Amino acid sequence: MTSFEGGAGRLRNAASHLLSATNAAAAAGTITAPIARRWGRFNLWFKTVLPKGLYARALLIIIMPMVVLQTLVAFMFIERQWKVVNYYLSSAVTRDISTLIDVYKTYPQGADRAQLRRIAQDRLGLVVDFLPETKLPPPGPKPFFSQLDATLSDEIRRQIGLPFWIDTLGRSSIVEIRIKLPDTIMRVIARRADAYDSSSWIFLLWMVATSVVVLTIAILFLRNQIRPIVRLADAAEAFGKGREVTNFRPRGAREVRRAAAAFLEMKIRIERAIEQRTTMLAGVSHDLRTILTRFKLELALLGDGPEVEAIKKDIDEMAGMLEAYLAFARGDMGEQPAPTDMTAMLEELRGDSERHGHRATVAFYGQPEVTVRPAAFKRCLANLVSNAGRFAPTVAINGHRDHRWLTVTVDDDGPGIPAAMREDVFKPFLRLDDARNQDEGGTGLGLAIARDIARSHGGDITLSDSPMGGLRASVRVPV
Repeated sequence: MTSFEGGAGRLRNAASHLLSATNAAAAAGTITAPIARRWGRFNLWFKTVLPKGLYARALLIIIMPMVVLQTLVAFMFIERQWKVVNYYLSSAVTRDISTLIDVYKTYPQGADRAQLRRIAQDRLGLVVDFLPETKLPPPGPKPFFSQLDATLSDEIRRQIGLPFWIDTLGRSSIVEIRIKLPDTIMRVIARRADAYDSSSWIFLLWMVATSVVVLTIAILFLRNQIRPIVRLADAAEAFGKGREVTNFRPRGAREVRRAAAAFLEMKIRIERAIEQRTTMLAGVSHDLRTILTRFKLELALLGDGPEVEAIKKDIDEMAGMLEAYLAFARGDMGEQPAPTDMTAMLEELRGDSERHGHRATVAFYGQPEVTVRPAAFKRCLANLVSNAGRFAPTVAINGHRDHRWLTVTVDDDGPGIPAAMREDVFKPFLRLDDARNQDEGGTGLGLAIARDIARSHGGDITLSDSPMGGLRASVRVPV
């Protein structure tokens, strides 16, 4: 029984400790959760106020340690060195005044107190005068920040202990002190330099001047270091938009030069691959066109007939498909970008759509001149318009240009495309009847060519539901 009771006691103790630990963990979690939320809010706020640019962040990295260091140095100087020096200077002046008061009270003086004034002037460097026994002047305005006023007043109270009045706001080279004695008022004029270390401004000025020099050098240096990175970004952006990259060469620090050299090598490899692909396709095109021409000549010799007309139609369709394949593979990379009037281009597309029997409307907002590859971009939009016109009687073409993007939307009132298939229709050679990605040749390359052209300009094409009830194709490219 004793063993059983001991085991039960140990079990109760263990349960009690476990419950205490659980309660402590719950309490810690309750306390930690608000701290975590506050830290999350602070982190979010800090990210919003932190500069986003590399130049601003690098400058902040240089400025913040300098500001903290200079603040600490100034604090240490004022609180320790400057305060201690001023304390000893003010204490020395106060001791001199206290000595003169003791001499005045202890030793008899003449009516003019000439002997006391001479000792003060010759031995202590103080100008002493005795005023008729009247009330002390009312306290004057206190300076906002004056180490002299505070320290000297404390020393007079501690060493002399008599009513006094001081003036540290008058002429900058002297300090006037009045002590109320039993039968007179002693006025003491001391040099400010004897009670106050007036050279501290030189130290502060030196700190400010060196900080300005260091910041100026840092700003100039950072500008020269950031400029090659900005040029590299501009060159990469221009190449991504399909524009010619001119007058660009590696500059700046070793790491930046390495990145620029890697970009140039990548650019050369991409251009070489496109050139090789175009050359190969040009050879294939020449061979296939030769065979198609031979077919046309042989058909011309056969005369007219239903079978001959069907074969001619097949040959024409094959020629159109061949041109579509070559256009997709070539990507119209040989065309140079040029300023293009988008309003005029959209009006041409509207006219082409109406000639094919469709109702079309056009609207454009913003500055119409945009730098694109005109023929390629027109083909991109034409594929979208023809794709919409094939499945809908009404087409609406809208354009908008702001300071960053050109956006062109093509809306129709047709059956649309299911959301699950809107990415699949951009795949080359996809020829589903409900995919709506066929071009006029029936090759399944219409939307694929359009997206390829948009991406070669640094943009993209997306499909969504149209307010007209059908499909909306949106082309968005940077300007």
